[in-house]
Amino acid sequence: MRAEFVNPFLSSLVNVLTTMAQLEITPKKPQVKKTEIAKGDVSGLIGMVGPKTKGSLSVTFEEELALEIMSRMLGERPTSIDADVTDMVGEITNMVTGGAKRILAEKGFDFEMATPIVVSGKEHTITHKSEGQIILMPFDSEFGRAYIEICFD
Repeated sequence: MRAEFVNPFLSSLVNVLTTMAQLEITPKKPQVKKTEIAKGDVSGLIGMVGPKTKGSLSVTFEEELALEIMSRMLGERPTSIDADVTDMVGEITNMVTGGAKRILAEKGFDFEMATPIVVSGKEHTITHKSEGQIILMPFDSEFGRAYIEICFD
């Protein structure tokens, strides 16, 4: 998978969390993911389809980081992942994909976005509906890790 295609999603997550939650995250080394088991505790998954490509993106947060983002964005901190937290993760997934979509459209890649679904729980699974490799990009923060998974045909 080409960096010019992946990087807009990564920079979009950094931008969304910096802007909306005043939270700094640091990208780590990307890797190929071999399993469907999520690395974190709550994930937003969104499909994308276009004339030149089909794929999906997931944004996953460890619980402590998700709760901190919730606190910073909405001023309330639940004690665990609840419906409000899953709604927030769905919105973040939408914002990240929308931000990347704008950048990629300028490079000639156009796609439509589906409505995100959110899954939570320890060792939940993420099933990408594409045949390509799953690229996993971890991010560190002082409150835990976030992960982006990208998979395209």
